[in-house]
Amino acid sequence: MARITKGINIPLNRAEGDLEINVEVEDGIITEAWSVGTMYRGFEGMMRGRGALDGLVMTPRVCGICSITHLTAAVLALDEIVGIVPPDNARRLRNLALMVETVQSDVRQAILMFMVDFANGEAYAEHSLGHEARARYQPLAGRAALEVIRESKRLVQVLAIIGGQWPHTSFMVPGGVTSIPEISKLLQAGIIVERFQSWYERSILGCSIDRWQAVTSGADLDAWLLESPAHRDSEVGFFLRFCREAGLHTYGKGSNRFLSYGNYPLPLETRVEGKGERLTSAGYAVGSTVFPLEVGKIAEDVSHSWYEQDSLPLHPFVGKTKPYASGQSGRLYSWIKAPRYGGAVVETGPLAEMVIDGNRLFCDLIEKDGANVMARQLARLVRPAYLLRPMAVWLAELVERRNDPFYRSVRSIVDGQGAGLLQAARGALGHWVKIQGEKISHYQIITPTAWNGSPRDEHGGRGAWEEALVGVRLRDIKNPVEAGHVIRSFDPCLVCAVHCLQKGEEKGRLGMGFPR
Repeated sequence: MARITKGINIPLNRAEGDLEINVEVEDGIITEAWSVGTMYRGFEGMMRGRGALDGLVMTPRVCGICSITHLTAAVLALDEIVGIVPPDNARRLRNLALMVETVQSDVRQAILMFMVDFANGEAYAEHSLGHEARARYQPLAGRAALEVIRESKRLVQVLAIIGGQWPHTSFMVPGGVTSIPEISKLLQAGIIVERFQSWYERSILGCSIDRWQAVTSGADLDAWLLESPAHRDSEVGFFLRFCREAGLHTYGKGSNRFLSYGNYPLPLETRVEGKGERLTSAGYAVGSTVFPLEVGKIAEDVSHSWYEQDSLPLHPFVGKTKPYASGQSGRLYSWIKAPRYGGAVVETGPLAEMVIDGNRLFCDLIEKDGANVMARQLARLVRPAYLLRPMAVWLAELVERRNDPFYRSVRSIVDGQGAGLLQAARGALGHWVKIQGEKISHYQIITPTAWNGSPRDEHGGRGAWEEALVGVRLRDIKNPVEAGHVIRSFDPCLVCAVHCLQKGEEKGRLGMGFPR
């Protein structure tokens, strides 16, 4: 008879958010999983009836980690409504701010949120790299942890130069940006980015960005790892060695379907090369086979969420967010909705971006092993290697073209609807907005963690990380680090995902035995 175990707890929330993962375990293997967002926030309801520009101030408060991305999504929606293309300098500044926020998030999440579990002395007491992992990643004491805090803090200064503050700046407006920094400030920002790149190449990659970008297959990755002690001892090298010994490339597979909205609209005149009109591509992928993005296929299912029920999943332009907590706890179990693409469960994030952008290394890894914990987290750890060069170019172009326009006048926000779609640090983010009489009449937000951390849909299909948990073997049910690896490889942020919380309710719990 199978043995069902109950009562495991792990601290899932290290930055913010309210997340419970409920699972059933039989003979040490997770057989069922439920992702539970435990808090209702209701930003969509707060927006209705407000001034057309209020989203630029309010929606950055959706998340203190990703405030630039929400500001960008909000302004892109308004740009679409008024039918305006911002000047090149505005695009450069918007892109730079978004890139800085993404890059600092990537290195912080990798070292401080994910790889800190490598320092779990009980789980990895027998791992050959366990002692070194504790020296690198021990919270607030490990060598790598302290370096990342110091270097990412410096990088964030660029956001203060561009937007005046971070988080929760509001320097973007329909038609462009409110101001452009003086040349001395732009040069200062360039020095900060250059210093960060030097540290990133030395400590994270252990090689130049050019050398890393020459790694285009799993075989190349193996050769790169053996090529130099600097490669092996870098954070990427150590990550790969630790993951392979721990088997992190063998589990957390999920649906193997990916979604990306693409990112960073290219200035009309720029030396940066991209994919079409953006630096990175939009699309939907099954394995490594990529299809064009069809935004009409996006819909939200609330069949297992605590909202007023609809007969069918709805596109965000017609969907609504009306909470309704009933006693149906056996079926309804989360404040997160269930976004689906053409009815399919997808994952989004850095791995999805790499696959849809045609990155040959990650396409090869996916073709061999499918999506997994190691590939997902490796994509996040090395994504800055593909962003830092364009950042430097756009800063240089801003200095060269400092006197060019940074704003096109918008006299009023006309009636209409628009969508702001982009890639946040955690994946696909969308704001769907309707304006009537210079007031917001409709606002819907789908965040990356809504895609990844959704509950089941009307057909019973699990959300992305619910699916990725099934089949994972827990070596020690009292210390289920494997489950934590799977969830953190998606970089959860439940403050963004959930739309209050009972007093005294425990947060960040991996509970066993979900009530049916």
